[in-house]
Amino acid sequence: MSEHLTDEQRADWLRLIRSENVGPRTFRALLNQYGGAAAALAALPGLARLGGRGSLRIPTRAEAETEIAAAAKIGVRMVALGEAEYPSRLREIDDAPPLLAIQGNSAVLAEPAVAIVGARNASAAGMRFAGELARGLGAAGFAIVSGLARGIDSAAHRASLSTGTIAVLAGGHDKPYPPEHADLLEQIAASGAAVTEMPVGWEPRARDFPRRNRLIAGIALGAVIVEAAERSGSLITARLSLEYGREVFAVPGSPLDPRTQGTNRLLKQGATLVTSVADVIDVLTPILGQPTPLMREPDQPEPADQARADDALRKRVLELLGPTPVAVDDLVREARAPAGAVQIVLLELELAGRIERHGGGLVSLI
Repeated sequence: MSEHLTDEQRADWLRLIRSENVGPRTFRALLNQYGGAAAALAALPGLARLGGRGSLRIPTRAEAETEIAAAAKIGVRMVALGEAEYPSRLREIDDAPPLLAIQGNSAVLAEPAVAIVGARNASAAGMRFAGELARGLGAAGFAIVSGLARGIDSAAHRASLSTGTIAVLAGGHDKPYPPEHADLLEQIAASGAAVTEMPVGWEPRARDFPRRNRLIAGIALGAVIVEAAERSGSLITARLSLEYGREVFAVPGSPLDPRTQGTNRLLKQGATLVTSVADVIDVLTPILGQPTPLMREPDQPEPADQARADDALRKRVLELLGPTPVAVDDLVREARAPAGAVQIVLLELELAGRIERHGGGLVSLI
């Protein structure tokens, strides 16, 4: 059963995720601690101050409403994690974006999806094979997810326009990268879907592409890497797929071609070898149909224990933290304090820019 945010809640969610030092993991922690975005927004200034930060940039309601209106003007919907349109598999990852900007046919987001990614400077043979995989998987009922890049990505998108394709963007919907794929993006949105966590007008930066890759990995049941050099961004998608419990597939290539050194290494490390569409379908078919969890907030769930943190606990938590990531559960145990109080200290430190959250419930000192 899906939830649905009110317009006021949607604006509060947007204000919270756009606030300084608040990422997807911090957003979840705040929502769990305070029961809703409005209460978390009210608590932010105090948390930042206690963490050693004088002030924190929090967007106004007018700014949030302006962003939502700008998105709507170009046919983009801001969909919350837990709402029906939100991709079900993406909900599973711990750094899923609280709000996803979606353009196009959301029905394709409900289909089982396979990511096909690879080199931008792909070979003609690599692009042809990516297209064959995309067509075959599309005919078998899978949506194709990719990053709209040159080479393998665009070949996979073009081959699956008629069966369902999903473009994951590193920037805003009005700032596709590369710019020459604006027409392709328009074709994708006409029958498939395009998604991003970035606001309208956002020009993608280098650091935004790994963030985009986590969405590709999160949406898909598995990722097929067609061609990838040793330092290819496609290998980030493969690594994240493994972290999220997804399947990783790789297409073998000549050991003389630097564009396939990364894929050949994936095969040595245990990725499933792909020479036909059947290789992918045989692995993914048993996985289909597994339920995914939903996130709750619209009815203002009961907040977690609002145990107060004192200066002694703050000092103790700081002593226990270091540059090596540590589990929050271990911190709670070693601090000998209520879990809610330790979570409050971690939120204070994070909003002050002093700690970083990692996957698997780990935190480290910056």
